[in-house]
Amino acid sequence: MKILGLTGSIGMGKSTVAAMFAAEGVPVFDADAAVHRLQGRGGRLVMAIEAAFPGTTGADGVDRPALAAAVLGDDAAMKRLEAIVHPAVAEERAAFLAAHADASLVVFDVPLLFETGGDRHVDAIVVVSAAPDVQRIRTLARPGMTPAKFDAILSRQLPDADKRARATHVIATDVPLDQTRAAVRRVIACMAARAGG
Repeated sequence: MKILGLTGSIGMGKSTVAAMFAAEGVPVFDADAAVHRLQGRGGRLVMAIEAAFPGTTGADGVDRPALAAAVLGDDAAMKRLEAIVHPAVAEERAAFLAAHADASLVVFDVPLLFETGGDRHVDAIVVVSAAPDVQRIRTLARPGMTPAKFDAILSRQLPDADKRARATHVIATDVPLDQTRAAVRRVIACMAARAGG
């Protein structure tokens, strides 16, 4: 099995590219979706997060805006949150690998792949990228997003140019969708060749 790390800064189109890999039959582990499950209604991290950050949870699980307000811009608080979340996500990832043990290629969709050291655990890395103005327009169109919040999120992420420099493959999303899909198919073919398939 080859493991392909998929990453990209906020607003770059990573979810679209992940869906394209899935549509080609490649199993995709979505780290953000795992976090949402773990922090949602009945999620196993809700009590631990409430204990560490009182007032950030409710009947539906973690109140994401409240939690963001509690940790963004506070490195110590962010580290406390990561110490709760990262081990649980690692367990989810291990279960995913066990469930797809017969796959020749899987994708780990991880927004903070480089920032968390996840790049050491994959065979190749795809960075999803778009022009800065496209990224900004996409991100600010999200509900509840503000320029200040966008800047705070960017400050915690490795710059796009650095990610691209460390990538095995770069997939552009500020081009027509068929071009992006063709790039995904090229990466799959390349990984199959590397695996001897």
